[in-house]
Amino acid sequence: MKKSLIALALAGAFSGAVQAQSAIEMYGVVDMGFVRETGAVVSGTSTLGNRVQSGVQSGTRLGFKGTEDLGGGLKGLFVLETGINADAGTLFGGGFARQSFVGLQGNFGTVALGRQYTPYFLTLFTVADPFAAGMAGAAQNLLLPRSLFDPDRAIRMNNAVKYTSPIVGGLSGELAYGFGEVAGDSGASRVISGAIGYSQKPFNVRAAFYRRNNATDTDSIKSVMLAGNLDLGVAKVFAAITDNEWLALGGESRDYLIGTTVPMGPHTFIASYIKKDGRGATSTSDADQWAFGYTYAMSKRTNLYASYGRINNDGTATYTVGNNSDPGSGNKSFNVGVRHLF
Repeated sequence: MKKSLIALALAGAFSGAVQAQSAIEMYGVVDMGFVRETGAVVSGTSTLGNRVQSGVQSGTRLGFKGTEDLGGGLKGLFVLETGINADAGTLFGGGFARQSFVGLQGNFGTVALGRQYTPYFLTLFTVADPFAAGMAGAAQNLLLPRSLFDPDRAIRMNNAVKYTSPIVGGLSGELAYGFGEVAGDSGASRVISGAIGYSQKPFNVRAAFYRRNNATDTDSIKSVMLAGNLDLGVAKVFAAITDNEWLALGGESRDYLIGTTVPMGPHTFIASYIKKDGRGATSTSDADQWAFGYTYAMSKRTNLYASYGRINNDGTATYTVGNNSDPGSGNKSFNVGVRHLF
């Protein structure tokens, strides 16, 4: 039975009826890989670990999404998506922590309310990173903040109102505002993120920003990114530059990324290099990351993957090589696995 029919049956069980003009789909990803982590993160310490891990290339998930035709070119939509630890059979993050939003879509674009991806992360994921935020080469290893008051690391935002424009002549944009919901202080825990870009083959260029305040509105994380890629047919070339003021981490940085993907039939070869140039209070905490990856498409929905990444930390830097679902614990990592989409 098709997954859409299964989803409709499930929806009927919960709602009692599904209108003919509605469409509900169940979808997901199951990703399992072998991960080996090694290497010293800071002088005098080292890690060593072998494990089977869920969500190495893409986070393992189960989701439901739907649309309803409201007439006059207007649609209602929703997404509910939960993460899964496939290695243990448990939920990852609890509830529908990956995405949970509802909205309206029309000729004006899309307005959605709920927990959603930030425009900043979507720029990293879809434009800047040849590894698409997965495997040992994931760009977020160096390009996204690690902060006690930003557990989402600029990837998702709660209590968000997000506008996505229609694509006009290759131009598009997004703007999102996340309410902090702290009594007596509208700026506390507030998140603002936006992006604007141009995509017309072979070019894809996008600029994005992100800002999150802490719970007392006395500190903040600010990042801006300019990213682009060029599709040459035989290869796609990626580049990005970011400026960060991660005051909660005690400093600033400017980061540079360059990478490529080379498709050859079912084979795709991936490589990237990232340089983190510490500034301000973290001027002695530089780092760079080298990564190589490979995927083999067994079908449209199933692929094998392998990757290796290494971070060289300077001074007091303690960056680790992670993957899509885990920040890692060593400065070197190798992983190999299988991903299935449904």
